[in-house]
Amino acid sequence: MTAVRGLIDTNMVILLPRLPSSMLPDEPQISAVTLAELSVGPLLAGSDRQRALRLAELQQAEVDFDAVPFDAVAARTFGQVAASLRRAGRKASARTYDAMIAATAIANELPLYTCNPGDFVGIDGLEIVAVPHPDEGSQSG
Repeated sequence: MTAVRGLIDTNMVILLPRLPSSMLPDEPQISAVTLAELSVGPLLAGSDRQRALRLAELQQAEVDFDAVPFDAVAARTFGQVAASLRRAGRKASARTYDAMIAATAIANELPLYTCNPGDFVGIDGLEIVAVPHPDEGSQSG
C-alpha cells in the first residue's frame, strides 16, 4: 500500500497539535505559501503573548516540514485557479493565500486537507479533503 501524500492548509498547521493523526495524510506537506502566511502573524499580533505564540507556530512549521515551493508551474496554475474562482463568482484577490495554496496542490497533484473547505469552493481540479475542525460540535448554536 502506498502512503498518501497531501498538502495541509495553513489552518491545519495551526490546529495540528489538536488534530488526530487519523485525519492527516500519511505524508503531510505544506506549501511555501503557508510559511509566508504564517510569517505575517507575528508581525500583526496585538500583544507580546500573541506574537510569541504565532512565532512559535511559524518556527514549528519550519522545523516539521520541507515546504513545497510555489514555483513556475504553480504560478501558471494560479492563473487557472483565479479564473475558476472568477467563473464561480468569487474574487481570487480576497483569498490570495488560499488560491496560491490551491495552485500549489493542483500543480503537484496533491489533495488539499483543510478544516475550511468553503474557502476553496469553485476551484476546478482541486481535490479537497475536508477535515472536521476540532471545535466542531463543542459549541452550542
